[in-house]
Amino acid sequence: MRLRPPRGLRVRLVVAFLLVSALSALITAALTFRQARSAILDRTQDNAVHELRAQVDSLAPDLPFPPTTQDLRNFTLQLDRAGTSRDWRTAASYQGGPPVGAPGETGKTEVPAALRAAVGKEKDAVVRQRVERDGTPWLVIGMPVLYGTDGAGDGRAVSGLVVYADFSLDGDKADIAALVTAAQAGAVPALVIALGPALFAARRVLRPVRGLRNGAEKLASGDLGTRLPVTGHDELSDLTRTFNAMATHLEQDDAELRRMEATARRFAADVAHELRTPLAAMTAVTEVLDEDAHSGTLPADTADAVLLISDETRKLARMVEDLMEVSRFDAGAATLHLDEVALRTLVEKTVQLRGWQTPPGRVVVEVPDDVRVSVDPRRIDVVLANLIGNGLRHGAPPVVVRARREPGSEARDAAGSDLVVTVTDHGAGIPDDVLPHVFDRFYKADAARTRSEGSGLGLAIAAENVRLHHGTLTAANSPEGGAEFTLTLPLALPRPDVPEVEEGP
Repeated sequence: MRLRPPRGLRVRLVVAFLLVSALSALITAALTFRQARSAILDRTQDNAVHELRAQVDSLAPDLPFPPTTQDLRNFTLQLDRAGTSRDWRTAASYQGGPPVGAPGETGKTEVPAALRAAVGKEKDAVVRQRVERDGTPWLVIGMPVLYGTDGAGDGRAVSGLVVYADFSLDGDKADIAALVTAAQAGAVPALVIALGPALFAARRVLRPVRGLRNGAEKLASGDLGTRLPVTGHDELSDLTRTFNAMATHLEQDDAELRRMEATARRFAADVAHELRTPLAAMTAVTEVLDEDAHSGTLPADTADAVLLISDETRKLARMVEDLMEVSRFDAGAATLHLDEVALRTLVEKTVQLRGWQTPPGRVVVEVPDDVRVSVDPRRIDVVLANLIGNGLRHGAPPVVVRARREPGSEARDAAGSDLVVTVTDHGAGIPDDVLPHVFDRFYKADAARTRSEGSGLGLAIAAENVRLHHGTLTAANSPEGGAEFTLTLPLALPRPDVPEVEEGP
C-alpha cells in the first residue's frame, strides 16, 4: 500500500518540525553516545594498564633472569591473584617464546597474533586490542617489562619479558547499553515536548496564510474591496502587501471595464433606438416603391435599384431589432411572459408565419400532439425561427424538427422531465473549427461572405433566449449528415415572483 504525504499545510509543517527535532536529537544522541563510549572504554583501558603496570613493577624484581617456565607460571599466578578486582587472566613470554599462563587455572589467556606482532615491534610500548569472544567484548593488553637502565643511562631497559592480560568488558558494555536505553527513553518525551512549539509555529505561520486564502476567496466571489491587515516585516507581510496592491488594481480595472461596458451597451442601445424611427419610415417608403417595381410602372434599371434598396433596408431593420434585443440581454432587462402552450402548435405557427410550409416537405415537424410546455411563446418562436432558418439557408431541406421527453437533470430544482427538441438539416454539416463559435455574436463561418442575409446575431440571440428559460442549446453534426441543434427545456418552468414589466431598449 502506497502511503500518501499529508495534504494539509499545518500537518506538513508540524511533521517537518518534528522530523527536524527528531533528527537533531538523533544526531546529538549519536555524538554524545560516541564520545561517552570512547570515554568509558579509554578510562577502563587506562586504569587497567595502570593497575597492571603497578603489579608488574611490584612483582618483576623478584623474578630471576633468565626465568624458567616454572618461574613464569609462578609470576603469572601472582599477577592473577593481585588482579581480583579486574578478574584478569595473565600470561608471560620471555624472548619471544610462547605465552605461559598460571598453573591450575581453568581459563587460558588468548593472545591474538596481531597483538604479539605489535608488541614485538614496539618493545617498550604497551599495546591494547579489543576482541569479541562468544558475543562478549574483551580487552587484551601486551606490556613489555622494563628494568634497570640501558647502556647509555637514559632510561629503563627492555628485559625481554612480556606480560599479557585479558579481561571481560561486560561491565562497560552494560554501561554503554544503559546510555542507549536512556537515549531511547528520552526520545519520545522530547518529541512530545517538541509538538507544542511545532503547533505554535505552525499556527503563527498559517494565520496570515489563512487570511490570504480567505481574501482570495472573497476576491474570487467578486468582493474586490477586500483588503488584509499587514503586520510585521517578514516575507508573509510582504506577500500581504502585494495581495492588497493586486486587489486595488483589480478593483480599479474592474470599475473601468464596467464603465466601458456600460458605455458600450448604452451606445448600442441608443444607436439602435435612434435608427428605429427613420428605418420604419424608410421601410414604409420602400414597400410602396416595391409595388411600383413589381407592377412594371418603373423602368427596368430603376426597378432593380428599388428592389436592391428595399432588400438592404429590410436587412438593416432586422439588424437594428437584433441589436436592441442584444442590448436588453446585456442590461438584464429581458423578461419572460410565460404561458403553457402545445409545442406542436408553436412549431407549426413558426413555420407558417415565415412561409416555410411551401413547397410541402421543406420543413418536417415530428412533434407529439400531447406535449405541452410552459414557455414565453414569442421567445421560443425566435429560437425555432433562427434554428430552422439557419438549416434552410446554410444546409439543405428537409429540415426536421423532433421532440422527446427525457428524465430531468439532477441540477434542476423543478421536478419532472426535460423537453429535448432537435432541429436537423440535410446539408454538409458544420466544419469542426466552426462548431465552438456558432453561438458567438457577429460570427460567420465564411469570412468572405460579409454581405450574407444574416447579421451574425441570430444564433447568439437564440442561445440567450434559451438561457433565459433555464435551458441549454448545443450544436453538433448529425451522424446521418447535416447540422443538428439540440434545445433542452424544463417542462415545468417556475414563474418569477417579480411582476412582469414592459420591455424597453
